[in-house]
Amino acid sequence: MTTALGLPGYTFEDLHRPDRLASLYDRFSEEVRATDPAFWLEWDAYRRAPDAPRPPLALSNLLIGMAPHVSRFLQRLFDVGAPAEAIAESTRAQDDLFRFKVDFVRRRALPLLKGGAHVSASVEDNAIVERMIADQKTSDRELAVARAGCALLDRERSASPQSLAPGTGVQSASPQSPSPDVEALKRWCAARLHDRAYRSWVVFRFPETLDYWNLVDVQRPEPQFPEAMRGPDWRLRRRDGFGLTDPRFTRRESLSEIHYCVLCHERDKDSCSKGLHDRDGRVVVNPLGIALDGCPLDEKISEMHALRKVGDAVGALALVMIDNPMCPGTGHRICNDCMKSCIYQKQEPVNIPQIETTVLTDVLSLPWGVEIYGLLTRWNPLNVRRPYALPYNGKNVLVVGLGPAGYTLAHYLVNEGFGVVGVDALKIEPLPRDIVGTDDVPPRPIRDWSQIYRSLDVRVLEGFGGVSEYGITVRWDKNFLTLLYLTLARRRGLRMYGGIRFGGTIPIEDAWAHGFDHVAVASGAGRPTIIDLKKT
Repeated sequence: MTTALGLPGYTFEDLHRPDRLASLYDRFSEEVRATDPAFWLEWDAYRRAPDAPRPPLALSNLLIGMAPHVSRFLQRLFDVGAPAEAIAESTRAQDDLFRFKVDFVRRRALPLLKGGAHVSASVEDNAIVERMIADQKTSDRELAVARAGCALLDRERSASPQSLAPGTGVQSASPQSPSPDVEALKRWCAARLHDRAYRSWVVFRFPETLDYWNLVDVQRPEPQFPEAMRGPDWRLRRRDGFGLTDPRFTRRESLSEIHYCVLCHERDKDSCSKGLHDRDGRVVVNPLGIALDGCPLDEKISEMHALRKVGDAVGALALVMIDNPMCPGTGHRICNDCMKSCIYQKQEPVNIPQIETTVLTDVLSLPWGVEIYGLLTRWNPLNVRRPYALPYNGKNVLVVGLGPAGYTLAHYLVNEGFGVVGVDALKIEPLPRDIVGTDDVPPRPIRDWSQIYRSLDVRVLEGFGGVSEYGITVRWDKNFLTLLYLTLARRRGLRMYGGIRFGGTIPIEDAWAHGFDHVAVASGAGRPTIIDLKKT
């Protein structure tokens, strides 16, 4: 069955054919050239000479300028403009939260707690705040409080008579008697800043100072056994069966982290991506002796935040996938080198892995989100060195091991036009043929992420992903492995087989006999489990 896309002349089947991907790239380039000729001249110079010397900020600006073009093009291609705009509107609707957090809670309520002071809200204070919440006409109490607080700030600003500061010619606000509503809201917020009943409210969540020797908050419940430790009771998450125990940040929590980020790519200080260096250019080591190299993939983190901050989830994901196309296999619970190297070294860092995963899930929540992610692994104009997958070049590679290293290598090799066979010692369960496709029948496109998403209680172990499948607990959502497996299984230049042990099932001599030009061993760096004992 041929399914049309939102762009005339293209079908879902075309998105799996290298020649049509090249055509789609040409179509995209022509549209950008026509709509923004001045910007296209800059971009064209970059794509023709990506290694030419240019200031880091200039490169970031180019990518941030092109990402919205990619986003709009993909929204048209998959006809998801309305749901994508809904994400943008939802993002803008929460701006009051982050203004209120900084301008009211941090600057007015937080100082009331200096020196360990205790603040209580009176019955009258609570009544005033409840009235303000009711006036906002929303069931979202946190947002209602924030909007009420921002309205008070705006009222103060408009009501304050301006006068010239003596000898400066600069206007300064004349002192005003404090508003009863403002004072009540200040006390109400201060009373709840450390109330665990409100710990889910981002407006009351502020970074703690980092203590490198006590990074994890623990309790020692048995004085006679000081080595016995456990986490705080209020953080307890009970494991019931095999369900996911950590559902990740909400969209609001991730936006809070984005607003906490200072977007330091603008000053070439994005150490989360590039690493933290001293004045001599050497990598800084933190107090625990860990080298702060930043993201091992050099992912465009600050640039991603800039796009997602304004509500462009598709553009943000396209930025991520320049350097990290297999991003479902990273993110929350997998890698945090970026957090360690965050510009905030004396307080809690920005939770970048949570943001990255939220950007991915935002796109997956769109209709055809699975297809949008899949296309970006094969076609991404932001990746000027390989904007679309190449046709088969006649060379074949055997990839041994289908863990993160193996499946990532397989992805890059297929995009370069190599024929790839991936093998793994684990048994790999087959995916439904209709969504994978065959050499003669294209895969059935997946409209909704929920069509392949399974609760971890019932999800069948697929054997794909190596340590990510068998070695990571239910704190991480293994449906992301299913997404990676499906995306790679659809590639016509790639075949994957389980239950095959290299050196046993396939001796290396047989690899050459089967027509492979190269063998890539990506089976991990394990060593025998031999306990080292001193000789007596």
